[in-house]
Amino acid sequence: MSTKPTTTDLEWTEWDQRAVDTARVLAADAVQKVGNGHPGTAMSLAPAAYTLFQKVMRHDPADPDWVGRDRFVLSAGHSSLTLYTQLYLAGFGLELDDLKAFRTWGSKTPGHPEYGHTVGVETTTGPLGQGVANAVGMAMAARYERGLFDPEAAEGESPFDHFVYCIAGDGCLQEGISAEASSLAGHQKLGNLVLLWDDNHISIEGDTETAVSEDTVKRYEAYGWHVQRVAPKPDGDLDPHALYDAIEEAKKVTDRPSFIAMRSIIAWPAPNAQNTEAAHGSALGDDEVAATKRVLGFDPEQTFEVSDEVIGHTREALKRGAEAKAEWEKSFQRWRDENAERAAEFDRIAAGELPAGWEEKLPVFEPGKGVATRAASGKVLQALGGVIPELWGGSADLAGSNNTTIDKTSSFLPAGNPLPEADPYGRTVHFGIREHSMAAEMNGIALHGNTRVYGGTFLVFSDYMRNAVRLSALMHVPVTYVWTHDSIGLGEDGPTHQPVEHLAALRAIPGLNVVRPADANETAIAWREILRRWTKEFGKGAPHGLVLTRQGVPTYEPNEGAARGGYVLLEAEGGDAQVVLIATGSEVHVAVEAREQLQADGVPTRVVSMPSVEWFEEQDQGYRDSVLPPSVRARVAVEAGIGLTWHKYVGDAGRIVSLEHFGASADGKVLFREYGFTAENVAAQARESLAAAQR
Repeated sequence: MSTKPTTTDLEWTEWDQRAVDTARVLAADAVQKVGNGHPGTAMSLAPAAYTLFQKVMRHDPADPDWVGRDRFVLSAGHSSLTLYTQLYLAGFGLELDDLKAFRTWGSKTPGHPEYGHTVGVETTTGPLGQGVANAVGMAMAARYERGLFDPEAAEGESPFDHFVYCIAGDGCLQEGISAEASSLAGHQKLGNLVLLWDDNHISIEGDTETAVSEDTVKRYEAYGWHVQRVAPKPDGDLDPHALYDAIEEAKKVTDRPSFIAMRSIIAWPAPNAQNTEAAHGSALGDDEVAATKRVLGFDPEQTFEVSDEVIGHTREALKRGAEAKAEWEKSFQRWRDENAERAAEFDRIAAGELPAGWEEKLPVFEPGKGVATRAASGKVLQALGGVIPELWGGSADLAGSNNTTIDKTSSFLPAGNPLPEADPYGRTVHFGIREHSMAAEMNGIALHGNTRVYGGTFLVFSDYMRNAVRLSALMHVPVTYVWTHDSIGLGEDGPTHQPVEHLAALRAIPGLNVVRPADANETAIAWREILRRWTKEFGKGAPHGLVLTRQGVPTYEPNEGAARGGYVLLEAEGGDAQVVLIATGSEVHVAVEAREQLQADGVPTRVVSMPSVEWFEEQDQGYRDSVLPPSVRARVAVEAGIGLTWHKYVGDAGRIVSLEHFGASADGKVLFREYGFTAENVAAQARESLAAAQR
């Protein structure tokens, strides 16, 4: 039964082949038991996944967070059993009962891999193409990490050198996000990235000829990737020897990412289900599972059959992992001994701590002066850049508008780029006009660890990013989205660029903190709080969306209440507050002006600035009631977007000054006036609310 290689250094025994076939029958059994799932791809990909986990990747199943490990991303997340079977076989902590519990309540094996839920899963995948972009982000982060700690080391000689492997399917490469990410990866010459394409010609609707006819390999050549195509065995099965050779060749190419096309047959070797769309997303059926087991030499009467010899063979990965880690630790210790200052920095960053005194570098802005919050954010980033080296980021080609350039002299660009500021380890990332992949790449950067990333674009384009932003929240990944041009206040560009529904839509994502500061000082405090929340003292992380103005807004005295999400900016005068005005962002100064009118009419009025509803909701009830007293029913919320967020805060007597329609092309001040974002209208709404509260 031996399949000893003749043209490769790969050692492949009968137990390796039996382990691959075991993974196949486990995938078929797991889906058959629960009655739903995706067995076909897991069956056909078993040789590729096994070769990676058992023959190629540097990892230690006993220490899955080892900083020196290679990363693996299963972009084709529907085929989660491709990953789960290898985590089980290699000894990452999954056991046979976990595979038996596939896709059931409380199991460690959900329908799609979930980061933080299953040990060994590096990222949550499922929405197709996201994993490709995650892998690109991880490869970028690996390069930046190397630049932080060991930039002078020769290629492949640093303890921070490692590879990122990704398996993607036809669906992943049809999604536009993978094209965006792959284009950037080629431009960045990410030689530490290896993408394996499962070219099985099947999607849910059948043969991919229904939708695709391009030459994908040539497309990746055009992106600047090193490409290879691996032929299957004569019987149609993936050839582990050819795969191994291709991967080893890819690892030698350090100036380009590598793309390996693997022609496979979905559900191989199921006699009737192979090469059918039914095998993509449905259980094979008892008869077909039994027939497949006969083909592979398994007992058709048994389910979840794993021999002691197979599991003993595959769990040798634990020994190999321990040896690889021990060898790596020798080089890591040499690096520590020779780089004491960098080692101390590594320890700080790895511990999730910020450098001493960093808060002292935050700018304080002069009250009264009009400053756009996007400009204030830019000043904060430039002030912190020198003291927080792990902080880096950029923009989707809008850096001049987003004010996201942390260092104008240092761009994250590969060797050979003609721009004078190009630096393989640069601080400022040019993501290009690729908003969706930027968000997913940021997820990958954060998941990789040891850096802190942000990325900017206009708020209206958060729609392009939404799926990746949702995954940020699902994974509790601490990335920061810098969204500028936050309302009709951006003016003449018109309704295509003026966000209306976006704030409410983003607040609807569980776990995403949306922060819309009122002025420059709130912006500085918001950045400080976001960075603090990136530290390990906060436990699970969370993504933040920092929403900023294009236009200048008045600057108020700094108030620490901004870090609590909502606070009393101006207290009522002449008695207890009779009405509360709640506002965010550029509308806060409108509420302040309305207060002046109400106070002049003898109506004691409180102004509450609420930059972050999510932060405010974290506070205890006592604090929230102190800001929004339950006894004061007369309330007005003011925000230049739809009012969906504010009904719970204004109650039955309250009023909302909002925008329930699209904007127009005109000067921002004109639009604010025409659409009722004026002190006069807010004061009038306050009087209506007062009357309603007294009924």
